[in-house]
Amino acid sequence: METKARVIAFYLPQFHPIPENDNWWGKGFTEWTNVGKAKPLFRGHYQPRIPADLGYYDLRVPETRKAQADMAKEYGIEGFCYWHYWFGNGKRLIERPFNEVLESEEPDFPFCLAWANETWKGFAHGMTNRNVLIEQQYPGIEDYTAHFYEVLSAFKDRRYIKVEGKPLFMIYKPLSHPDLSMFIQLWQKLALENGLEGIYFVGHSSFVYEIDKIMNTGVDAVNINRIFSYVNSNRSIKRKISDKLKKIILGVPLVYDYKKMIKTFVGKEELQENVFPTVLPNWDHSPRSGREGVVYNNSNPIFFEKHLLDALAVVDKKKDDKKIIFLKSWNEWAEGNYMEPDMKYGLGYLKALKKVIKL
Repeated sequence: METKARVIAFYLPQFHPIPENDNWWGKGFTEWTNVGKAKPLFRGHYQPRIPADLGYYDLRVPETRKAQADMAKEYGIEGFCYWHYWFGNGKRLIERPFNEVLESEEPDFPFCLAWANETWKGFAHGMTNRNVLIEQQYPGIEDYTAHFYEVLSAFKDRRYIKVEGKPLFMIYKPLSHPDLSMFIQLWQKLALENGLEGIYFVGHSSFVYEIDKIMNTGVDAVNINRIFSYVNSNRSIKRKISDKLKKIILGVPLVYDYKKMIKTFVGKEELQENVFPTVLPNWDHSPRSGREGVVYNNSNPIFFEKHLLDALAVVDKKKDDKKIIFLKSWNEWAEGNYMEPDMKYGLGYLKALKKVIKL
């Protein structure tokens, strides 16, 4: 049976306490801390956002993880793409939820990994400074080999999402890796030595002009996320001055209209077999960064449905296993970027997805 699309949703495994977060932000901190304290910064600003069906969950709870997977499956999502943190020299963070999914074999729901190879800085995670919290490092072959064996059991899991028979592995910032071509060649060699057909590498980018450069590193595909395409192309000098004044005088973040933005979220480049689009239900970084954030205002399930149809159109002629659409995101609540039900729209976004994908 021909598939309409393979919708893979990015999944943030942060919703549980860890010692590092306790140290940086205070005992018991999770993303819910920022979500719960968010306030409206301008008239009509939708904050705070309150989860509905799943509540303020803790991802150490197996029943929560199963409820998420059951919901995602019901509404047309093929699997979760878990953000995976490997900072070099064996250092990992917030790995517990995925490790438990792997070890317990529950939920029975497809998954893949996206390596979030990025230095954590305070500003991006809710602090007022830009201090480095933990640095992303690339120590060399020994570390790259250890990294491979750290995720090998996941690659061999029957639930792992594959393309061309190979486990899909995304790299968030491919051009930040100083040895990426060597890294890819090494992992391909190790994959074959360990009974896999290879690794299907996907490089992620928010910039169309990087597609060719990323492909030249040896990845198999590129995932384009046009999250700031509208922002970058619609900021005249007058608008920039206006935005700066609003920040300084009124404490207002950058605000853009979602309905206008969705026209720029998908483009002709995604018609290529190995360039995968991203769909964005909403975005509001202000719970983390306050007036320094960017807000896509007035998003709703109706406009999201139109956006989904644009994404569906660019994958329509591709081979079934390449009809991939990445969904950003399943549960990035502190970025206002989620599909899970909230108190305002309930299941609205998920119903829009199901309508487009399953009918």
